[in-house]
Amino acid sequence: MSALTISPADEKRVKAMGFLNNKGTDNFSARIITINGKITAAQQRCLAEAAEQFGNGTITFTTRLTIEIPGVPYDRIEEFQEFIAKEGLYTGGTGSVVRPVVSCKGSTCQYGLIDTFALSEEIHHRFYEGYHTVRLPHKFKIAVGGCPNNCVKPDLNDLGIIGQRIPNFDEDECNGCKKCSVEKACPMGAAKLEDGILSIDKDICNNCGRCIGTCHFDALEDGISGYKIYIGGRWGKHVSQGHALGKIFTSKEEALDVIESAILLFREQGITGERFSDTIKRLGLENVEAQLLSHDLLDRKQEILDAQLHLTGGATC
Repeated sequence: MSALTISPADEKRVKAMGFLNNKGTDNFSARIITINGKITAAQQRCLAEAAEQFGNGTITFTTRLTIEIPGVPYDRIEEFQEFIAKEGLYTGGTGSVVRPVVSCKGSTCQYGLIDTFALSEEIHHRFYEGYHTVRLPHKFKIAVGGCPNNCVKPDLNDLGIIGQRIPNFDEDECNGCKKCSVEKACPMGAAKLEDGILSIDKDICNNCGRCIGTCHFDALEDGISGYKIYIGGRWGKHVSQGHALGKIFTSKEEALDVIESAILLFREQGITGERFSDTIKRLGLENVEAQLLSHDLLDRKQEILDAQLHLTGGATC
């Protein structure tokens, strides 16, 4: 292909639509949103046809569980969008906004503690789609993990959710077995038999739920399902480990409200160009956590959304 002849303004315009320039050419990679990394067989066939008709015949996958079809000519972008729309597919996923949600396969994984596909789809509709026109200081990435194995690295996202199962240990039912099946099942070494009675060290326990149902005398039959939320993680040129909020949320609605509060806080109090981790560091973790656990940001939602902020955008990659 010849050197790029598309104007910078047009390149920027289509990038906002999810079309990224293939360097040195007038062709673009079309970024297709998968909602949570899951598409139907019919959608796969549609994308394969689109890759052959509009692109270079290949399909690539991004680290954020979106799909890209490279080689789409600039003058066929609208035609491409119409073609994939017949299967409910669309492009996007760029800019200083809430980015596509990443989910592990916790819905089907043997270790999954929550329905990650359902939760991430709800987050997608409420925050990726619902906040699509809301400009933020920078991109805002969300990841949903089904258990503490952290396969999608929730603590390295601006906000991450990890499924939890808090053991409900009934000490009265414990027989103090010499070979404790609960102790054996605990991968963290948090469950220990001491002085003839089982104890679970909450500072070590990561609420993976692996011990639940393993006691032969029903001392640990069940657990409380919940969501652990990390804020301020980041991967890239500057790495930041996310901070876990001090509360395990046992209500999905409450966890979703915390996500919305985090987005609203970032929009209102973040400085254009900085990531959420920078905002947290500047404001102070205790301050941010207190705001997220109150209802003030949600009460002022419309005021925050109506404010003329971050008009130039901040995402540089």
